[in-house]
Amino acid sequence: MRKLLMAAGLALIGMNAVAQHEEHPYIPEPDKAVQQKLDEWQDWKFGMIIHWGPYSQWGVVESWSLCPEDEGFTQRKPYGIPYYDYLKKYEALGKSFNPVKFNPEHWAKAAADAGMKYMVFTTKHHDGYCMFDTKQTDYRITAPDVAFSKNPRANVAKEIFEAFRKEGVHTGAYFSKPDWNTEYYWWSYFPPKDRNPSYDISKYPERWNKFKQFTYNQIEELMTGYGKLEILWLDGGWVRPEKYQTAESRTWGTTKAQDQDIDMPKIAAMARSHQPGLIVVDRSVHSQYENYRTPEQQIPDKPLSYPWETCMTMGGSWSYVPNDQYKSVNTLIHNLVDIVAKGGNYLLNVGPGPDGELHDAAYTTMKGIGEWMHVNGDAIYATRAVAPYKDGKVCFTTKKDGSVYAIYLLDDQEKLPATITFKGLTPAKKARVEILGGAKSLVWKTVNGSTVINIPSAMQGKGFKHAVAIKISAVEKV
Repeated sequence: MRKLLMAAGLALIGMNAVAQHEEHPYIPEPDKAVQQKLDEWQDWKFGMIIHWGPYSQWGVVESWSLCPEDEGFTQRKPYGIPYYDYLKKYEALGKSFNPVKFNPEHWAKAAADAGMKYMVFTTKHHDGYCMFDTKQTDYRITAPDVAFSKNPRANVAKEIFEAFRKEGVHTGAYFSKPDWNTEYYWWSYFPPKDRNPSYDISKYPERWNKFKQFTYNQIEELMTGYGKLEILWLDGGWVRPEKYQTAESRTWGTTKAQDQDIDMPKIAAMARSHQPGLIVVDRSVHSQYENYRTPEQQIPDKPLSYPWETCMTMGGSWSYVPNDQYKSVNTLIHNLVDIVAKGGNYLLNVGPGPDGELHDAAYTTMKGIGEWMHVNGDAIYATRAVAPYKDGKVCFTTKKDGSVYAIYLLDDQEKLPATITFKGLTPAKKARVEILGGAKSLVWKTVNGSTVINIPSAMQGKGFKHAVAIKISAVEKV
């Protein structure tokens, strides 16, 4: 069940990044300002995504229990409850939502201290509940009948973006293209059958045009009223033009795939007129507006030739679950190193609770990551992939100045070994080789084509944890 929940949270199930690259070539964005921003984004490496909404009150998977598909991740509780009875109770959650401990400065400080350079917040998930002060619908946290609406910080998206920017963290807006609350997508005249529109778009084009305008208006609100935003992260990849349908996307849902064209050229042009250089991530729709790709809950087996980001949960669920089990700091750092060595970014999810606070485990986990990043961040930030990328327990990254980092992954409780050996890269003559946090030049040699670095016994006992980064000032050219 938990694996199903994790796979479903961002609605991109079974995505294989390598296969996608082979079947669907990446289309570069011609806008020079976007190209520049993408290059900067690739320097950031580590970010935070936050799933939060009224559904956190029940501790259930975000939005998906509303979807009338018979999948593990769409099941309603208690099991057997009639659909419309459940829908009524779910929608009422928006009115009772009252996160009285909401303190985005606390989140932002923890993220910055963890070394996260950017963040993405769920302004609206598939259920249509808006965590910003939209004028397009009353299904929003600032509506007069919502418990939290009288709070001076009720426009939570704005508060969150401002708090993170004050900590020097770049900001991005998650926005769900499908909206299961509006009459323009799930028209109540027809009962919804699956995640797709409840009506035939070709038969009722005027209704679809109203949905397109509704979507455009909401995105323009975000682009104009919430300060500088650098990423527009669009989810719900089944909303796409017919020409971009794939064999996989046609299997999403139970009804025939429709031409769900929301006019991305018009949306992107508008958004960038307000936010020049904006990165647009139209997830899984392999067009000009998928500026980077987002393998979900997985790390590709090999480097990819285009900009990419693994999005993954810190715990077991995208949204808040009581007593969620968090991945160890060791696992998360190993993931980060592996991803960065393959040229990607790591976007790590945390789901706040119904009171507006994060799990204690989220804070302790971020603190542990931050302690490692404080010492080793130079081997992560502003680096690029370099062949052979990884050899055994050693991952490689490189800086623009030609220096290389060999990052040795330590198992839990493993002490730094007496020697670290790898193939594929050889330090140049007179190159300085040192461990970050060690401040001592290391002795190395070549043995049977492998580089062998000696680690002094005093350094072995220094208590290094998770991974050690060895900086090599220059390497021999192959």
